[in-house]
Amino acid sequence: MSQEYKGIILAGGKGTRLYPVTKVINKHLLPIYDKPMIYYSLSVLLLAKIKDILIISESNHIDSFKKILKDGSQIGINLSYKIQEKPQGVAQALHIGEKFIEKDNIALILGDNFFFGSNFRDKILKAKMQNKGATLFTYPVKNTRDFGIITFDKKNIPISIIEKPKKSKSKLAVTGLYFYNNKAIQYAKHISLSKRKEFEITDLNKIFLKKKLINCVNLDRGFYWNDAGTFDGIDDISKQIRLLETRHNLKIGNPEEIARHNGWLL
Repeated sequence: MSQEYKGIILAGGKGTRLYPVTKVINKHLLPIYDKPMIYYSLSVLLLAKIKDILIISESNHIDSFKKILKDGSQIGINLSYKIQEKPQGVAQALHIGEKFIEKDNIALILGDNFFFGSNFRDKILKAKMQNKGATLFTYPVKNTRDFGIITFDKKNIPISIIEKPKKSKSKLAVTGLYFYNNKAIQYAKHISLSKRKEFEITDLNKIFLKKKLINCVNLDRGFYWNDAGTFDGIDDISKQIRLLETRHNLKIGNPEEIARHNGWLL
């Protein structure tokens, strides 16, 4: 089996929390400070040195992504596109992307997730090496009802993952970045639709958990993670990026800059 990784960006969904704006534009194309939202999730995969990437979105928006990102050759990568006919959960991305993935491992990221912190490149490159199961990235949150929450035992071994629990002793949310070995393709086929009529990514993660094949990377102090699925989220992330870029004179979420750093551009 190949040990290479292919990337998937799930940029579909109706974006109902951003109505009425998302009635006419895909939320992943909305500006986050000075760049389209999808630039930031794409940049995460580029930091992981993944060159073959599939973008999944609705049929009425796919051409907009192609217009902005093209085939990726301008920055030394290969971009493919597939249509999500009906949004049915995060794990559906593995159904849609099966032929694209073939025998490779998978790095799946939600297009509305933003990550920034010291040594992040090192963390995700290390995650690529842990390819015997699944690597999840966790982050402490206040409102556990909005996330999939992972709990650990006294030996720091993961023992449960619960989607949007009403009560939880743990405050660690599973973020929208997942590294899986190729077996995730087959495991995803065994997931049934939930009460929300979705193929839940938590159910896929539970399969790896049951097999004791989950590795967790905690993004704690000195790290910033947020979900840009709401107007407040977009505003908060935009302010954070503006502050970091102007104060430190650097660019965040710049695919061309990362590609050049990776040696993919002359």
